[in-house]
Amino acid sequence: MLVALDYLIIGAYILLSVGIGLYFRRRSRQGIEAFFVGGRDIPWWLAGISMVATTFAADTPLAVTELVYAHGISGNWLWWSFLLGGMFTVFFFARLWRRSGVITETELLELRYGGKPAAFLRSFKAAYLGLFINVMVIGWVGSAMLSVIRIMLDVDDTTAVLILGGLTAAALAYTVLTGIWGVAATDFFQFILAMTAAGALAVYAVNHEAVGGWEAFKARLPRHALSFFPDLSNGAAALKGAALSLSVFLTYVAVQWWASWYPGAEPGGGGYIAQRMMSTPRAEDAERATLLFQVLHYAVRPWPWIIAALVATLLYPNLAQPKDGYVMLIRDVMPAGWRGVMVAGFFAAFMSTLSTQINWGASLLTNDIWLRWQKRPVSAAHQVRAARWLSLLIGLLGFAVSLHVESISGVWRFVLEIGSGIGFVLMARWYWWRINAWSEITAMLAPLAAYGLFRFVWPLSYPTSYWASVALVVITTLIVTFLTPPESADVLRRFYRIVRPAVGWKPMGGPPVWSWIGRQSLRWAVWTAATLLLLYTGAWLLSH
Repeated sequence: MLVALDYLIIGAYILLSVGIGLYFRRRSRQGIEAFFVGGRDIPWWLAGISMVATTFAADTPLAVTELVYAHGISGNWLWWSFLLGGMFTVFFFARLWRRSGVITETELLELRYGGKPAAFLRSFKAAYLGLFINVMVIGWVGSAMLSVIRIMLDVDDTTAVLILGGLTAAALAYTVLTGIWGVAATDFFQFILAMTAAGALAVYAVNHEAVGGWEAFKARLPRHALSFFPDLSNGAAALKGAALSLSVFLTYVAVQWWASWYPGAEPGGGGYIAQRMMSTPRAEDAERATLLFQVLHYAVRPWPWIIAALVATLLYPNLAQPKDGYVMLIRDVMPAGWRGVMVAGFFAAFMSTLSTQINWGASLLTNDIWLRWQKRPVSAAHQVRAARWLSLLIGLLGFAVSLHVESISGVWRFVLEIGSGIGFVLMARWYWWRINAWSEITAMLAPLAAYGLFRFVWPLSYPTSYWASVALVVITTLIVTFLTPPESADVLRRFYRIVRPAVGWKPMGGPPVWSWIGRQSLRWAVWTAATLLLLYTGAWLLSH
């Protein structure tokens, strides 16, 4: 149970978060470029930390607990595999995004493509990402926060919903009024708080009397639960179910990182990652920010969650809802005062993600639907008012959806499957002039058809369904690409002149720069290997 000190800490956190956000209110009044990309003046380190903070939501440690409960440490390859694509974004796409000069990722579509297909694609994709996908993401984050509130505060469902509504209102307050600068500044504070809380939980959990300290903790866990790689022989039982199979592991590391769209890990960049890149002053700052994000996100941040999740499997071995183990651990092992920090840390994780999703989603609806189809000039003040109203709409819809989400990792996998195969086009459009608007339209719609086909008409189990979907989407996209005409020479030249990709544009007068390809490939390999080594070191320390 929480005591007065805990409530004092929680209240101070909420006031400080809202205060930091509102401090930057004046910066948002200069139009939607200021509201959504900060006037392109956000320092690279703040942009990078903001990316990390956004991907740390209330659902993340809970979903990691579900994965560890099912497969041990190796279950995290479901999302670790995205490191390959993340580093690819750093060295092959980050600078291109910043050079494009667009405000949103969907605005890029009318820079890269031309005519009515491009106009349709821009608006359709803005609605699809800004409403459907974005609201779904907010929903699963809110659902996780409800679990935390119910267990940690020991309240009934109605009270939990009211508290969630209050947190949503607080995040909306500074998000709606301040735009991206307020979001990024509060992200920095919230990330520090959330990581401090997660680290403290791991320490207290391992040293709890029911666990017995570090050596006893390691000795009590099954060997395969501590393995960094899955048992590819399929011979060992997982912690609470079937082992992570060879086929699933290969799906993660060989296909998923480049084939699937996933929030925060879009192939070629996209979403709020692209928004942060476009908010930095220079192209090289976009690269630095994204590199900082990859290292912190994959190699540093996961270990407090994983350690706590492993303790939860020891203390609560028969949970019907494994995600609850993480929150029960907070309730049972943290002392007074630190419980307040933990609750504030979860609130911080939730609010940092919520504020970014709201701002990013509103940028798509404002810039690529409302403003794109305005027939009269719109003043900067009017643009900002529209952005604020659309931010409010997204926040309220996300709150409503959060009341109906159950399995967090199940939603993760659903999003991966309905975005399977689209990654091919998202990367190829930068470096292959032949990709056209119909290619991307096909790549967006084909995964939805494939999901229905392999789930309901011709049911296949995962990962066979995933491989089949990716193959179907890529093949269909290539067929449509070659059956439809390329973009006009004027459109292609304009894109090439602004973005300056180093390869793939020979018909536009751009011969391949092979030295650049080699240099960037080497940087990608070195940084990927170094980050994986740092990640592996954590698993090695646990098992020795």
